[in-house]
Formats: sequence, structure tokens, C-alpha cells
Amino acid sequence: MLRVTNNMKSNQLLLNLNRNARQMQNTQEQMSTGMKINRPSDDPVGMTYSLRYRADVAANQQYQKNVDSSISWLEYNDTTLTQTNDVLQRLRELTVQASTGTNPQSAFDSINSEISQLKEQFIDISNSQLNGKYIFNGQNYDQKPYDFSIGADGTHDITNGANVQTDTGSINYMIGDNVKLPLNVTGNQVFGTSTETDNIFNLLNNVSAALKNGDVKELSNQLTNIDTRVEKVLTAQSEVGAKTNRVELMKSRLGDMEVNLTALQSKVEDSNYAELLVKSQIQENIYTASLSAGAKIISTSLVDFLR
Repeated sequence: MLRVTNNMKSNQLLLNLNRNARQMQNTQEQMSTGMKINRPSDDPVGMTYSLRYRADVAANQQYQKNVDSSISWLEYNDTTLTQTNDVLQRLRELTVQASTGTNPQSAFDSINSEISQLKEQFIDISNSQLNGKYIFNGQNYDQKPYDFSIGADGTHDITNGANVQTDTGSINYMIGDNVKLPLNVTGNQVFGTSTETDNIFNLLNNVSAALKNGDVKELSNQLTNIDTRVEKVLTAQSEVGAKTNRVELMKSRLGDMEVNLTALQSKVEDSNYAELLVKSQIQENIYTASLSAGAKIISTSLVDFLR
């Protein structure tokens, strides 16, 4: 027959008290932090899922930042292309006005003065920057694509402007998991290459020369080139618009994904305060009852020792 000693009863009592106190402490910790998992040992499997969801949420948030940046880039490109088209339209209006054949040379000279200002406007547009980056020079965005010298008349000399070769590299933005989107439009796409007769700088040079010479026939010939360049600018702008629509859809998708991922993370990590409140009260009552019962069990007297 096994004899239960006072020492054994005391040890068992302390063991049970410590277990009840530890459970009550864990519950109160979850209530104070609002988290079911405060250390890996609380739920090793749950911690694995928690880390995975946190990584997914962090990646999603970075993609959303990339999307916001890409939208800013595309919108700025769209604005710049609109400005390019506006200046081209004004160039066309002046060319039509000059090609009527009823203008004196003084009128040609006046029109040529405005053409000179349009030239300066095209140069400003071609060297547009967003956050310190030249948008029309591909991956060489830290270098001015159309860097012309100042001529004797105080304006930029674009005699060799058609020969400028802008960088063809793509500016890619990661807007999703394995989703990489090239956003930029190169200067040669917008303003033309050296082999294109409708190169904007060629147009300006040819129209200006025709105005100086009063060559109405040449001015009429340049209208066709202006129209083809307008079409190319509009094509580039439509591509930018298509990319903007796709990025907007991606932004909506990433927003939905963040909501879902955050909900999954919450299910793994967040504690149920109402449930914990009830649980804490029950555990506190159990602990109090254990202390009360234990005080009676381990109480000793002289008679106990005499036994």
C-alpha cells in the first residue's frame, strides 16, 4: 500500500497551482496583446502560417506602392504626349496659314518667329523630367536626351536634331507576382528617328527654311509629314492609355488581395477578446478555488506531526 506523505501532497498541489497560474497568465497576455500567438511555442504550426501571411501582405503592399508610382509615371507621360500633340496641331495651323500663297514675306517672317518658339517648346517637352528622371531617354534617365547648343539667335540649334538617338531600354515596374510591365515611351518613338521624314526636328527645320524662302509648295508638302507624326504621337498615347487601364485593374486586384490576406492573417494571429474574457474569469475562479482548497489540504498542526 502506497503511503501519501505531506511532501507528496504539497508538491502535487504546487504543480497544479503553477499550471493554473500559467494558463491564467497566458490568457491575460493574449488579452493585453490582442494576439493568440505571442511566441513560437504558443502555436508552432500557426506561427508558420502567420509568417507566410505576413510576407504575402508585405509583398502586396510593395506591389501597391509600385502600382501608385507606375500610375504617376503613365499619367505624366500621357500629359506630355498631349502637350506634344497640341504643339504639333499649332505647327499644322501655322503651316496651313503660310501655304495659302497670298502671304507677303513679312507674314512668313512673323509665322517663322512663332515656329521658333514652338521649337523651344518641343525641346522643353522632349527633356521632360519626373522626379529628376528624363522620361524619354529609356534607362539612361539621368542624361538629357535632347541636349542642344544655343545658336547665334539665342535659340537652340536643332540642325542635327533628327540624328539624336535616345536610349531604347525599358523602364519596368513590378506590379504583381511575376508581373513586370514596361512603362516608358522613348524619345525616338515620339519625336522620330533619323530615318523618318516626319521627324519633328526635321519638320521644324524644313518648315522654317520654307518660310524664309517663301516656298509655298514645300510648306504644303510638309503638311503630310506633320499629319503622319500626329498619328504616331496619338498611337504612343493610346499605348500609354492601355497600360494605364491595366495598371488600374491591377491596383483593384491588389486591394482585394490585401483584404483577403489580412483576413487570413487575422484568423491565425488575432485573439477573440470576448472569448478570452470569459476564459480568464473561469481560470481566475479555478485558481482562487485551488488556493483555497490547497490551504486546507496542507494545513498542519501538532497533532499532524504526532501522527
